[in-house]
This record gives sequence, C-alpha cells and structure tokens, in this order.
Amino acid sequence: MVAGSPVPTVSFPTACWRLLWSPPADGATNMAIDVAIVEAVAEGEAPPTLRFYRWDPPCLSLGRRQPVDEVDLTRCRMDGVEVVRRPTGGRAILHAGELTYSLVFPETDPRAAGGVLETFRRFAEAFVQALRDLGISGVALAPRLDPAARGDGFVCFETPTDYEVTIGGRKIMGSAQWRHRGVVLQHGSLPLEGDPGAIAAYLRNGPDPERLRRRAITLREAAGRPVTFEEAAAAIVAAFRRLLAIEAQPGALTPEERRRISEWRERLSVLRQAGVRSAELF
Repeated sequence: MVAGSPVPTVSFPTACWRLLWSPPADGATNMAIDVAIVEAVAEGEAPPTLRFYRWDPPCLSLGRRQPVDEVDLTRCRMDGVEVVRRPTGGRAILHAGELTYSLVFPETDPRAAGGVLETFRRFAEAFVQALRDLGISGVALAPRLDPAARGDGFVCFETPTDYEVTIGGRKIMGSAQWRHRGVVLQHGSLPLEGDPGAIAAYLRNGPDPERLRRRAITLREAAGRPVTFEEAAAAIVAAFRRLLAIEAQPGALTPEERRRISEWRERLSVLRQAGVRSAELF
C-alpha cells in the first residue's frame, strides 16, 4: 500500500461477488437494472453484485424524494437529457462522462454491519485507496457534518456529506444508499471528465455554476491526465479485494433479472411519469 493509505478496521472473510460490466444505457434502464438486482438478491436468485456502468444519453437523476419541480424539464427535453428517479436518497446528479458503480449485497454481510454510515465509511476507504493507487494526492474522507451545515442545495456535488471522498476539500465522488427487503443497494458517481457546473442549466433557480466548479472536481483534473473508465474501475476492484476481501468474478444478468428490468424501466423515467410520487415507486 502507498503511504497514508486507509487501514481496514475489521478483517472480513473472503466473499465472492458477481462483477457486471454494463454497456452504456439510458437512465431508466440503468436504475431499473439496480432495482432488479436488489429484488433478485432479496429472493436468493442472484449473488452479491458489484456493477460498473455508463449513461447514454446524458441523464439527470433525482434523489428518491427530491421534488420534480426543481428540474427544468423543458430544457432537459431540448438538450436530450433524460430525467430519472433513483431509489436512493440524495440530491440531483448530471450523469455524463463518468463511472457509476453499484453494490448490492445482503444486510447480513459483515460489510453492512453498524448501519448506513459505517457501511459508507468502509467502502469509502476503498475508494480513497483506489484513487491513491491511480497516483492522485490529497484524497481524503469528508468528516461527519452537523446537519445544520448541510444547507438547502439540491445538487449532489455541491457539498460533501459524511464520509464521501474529496480531493483537496473538493468532492470527487457522490454516493447514496437504500436498504430494502434485507438488501443493501449503494451506488455512486465518479466524474471522469466534464464540467461540474453544467448541471445548473437543468435546475430551476439552481446553484451558481462557478460555485459548483470550486466545490467539485473531476478525475481528469485531479490526476492531471485522462483516466479511462476501465482504469478507474480496475483500481476500485483491486481496492475492494485488498481492503474488503471481495473477490469480484465476471458474470451476467439472469433471465429473471432481465424480466424485472423491463417492468421497472417505464416506472423510473421522470419524463414519462412526472406525476407519480416517489412513494408509489418503491
């Protein structure tokens, strides 16, 4: 390990997880895949899963309870930006030029012990290690925040929350978690390149894009070079193996998962289901 790397506080038994490399997909499909995997793991039909994916076309994802009226749907339609509802909480993210990961595993797994924040911390330590292995300095975990310090913004990358990953104080990864039927879904975004302020154009009364650029950072800017999707994902897989004893083996979606995906796609597209409340979805 490099100097100053995270040291796991608990030794875990080795676990074999399924590794999925998803092709680029629209936002509703990407979220439907995550939900379908949660249901399959809950039914004992699929193993714990680590998935890496991309978005095509660009997509604005909203946290589970984030109001749709915060979004400029007309501008999104004009620019070909999809809008989708996440099953997890948190605030809006514009998905473009990024690596997205998802983790789906039972709550009985020791890596889920201690609740949501402790699980966040464990996996965040692995993400910190992965970024350091890519040669990036200044990587750290954001400290616990006083709730009063979180502010009223509705952009995920505007403020690092508890145990999220930062570089020089600027947020580099945003993650969120949902626990359902005894299963943990955690997914998150690692911007590889692009403009952290671009999301402001798609939100009504949105934040100052210059402020977002000061508070967030892409992997390309942090590394001083382009980092590919595959390179970043490989670093995460290696860090999971070393720090969390997760052996990720390539696999594929099951036929039952594919059936569930087709059922969830239409329900998760905000542009198609703008009047549906999030409580009716999950």
